[in-house]
Amino acid sequence: MIKTEVLMVPDMTCGHCEASVQGALAALPGVEGVKADSVTGRVEVSYEGAKTDRVQFGSAVEEAGYTLEA
Repeated sequence: MIKTEVLMVPDMTCGHCEASVQGALAALPGVEGVKADSVTGRVEVSYEGAKTDRVQFGSAVEEAGYTLEA
């Protein structure tokens, strides 16, 4: 079953930021799709399986150089 998680990444400011965050999250196992919007700071992640969770999302966002809002 595919789940969707909404994340807030407020320090995205441009298309390059969106691409960086999307790429980092898309590389995680089980992630089916990612859509980032730098205007709102909203990131929607669609994923399947229990191997991926918010902790991993946060680590991927931070490794890309951005901050995941709690």
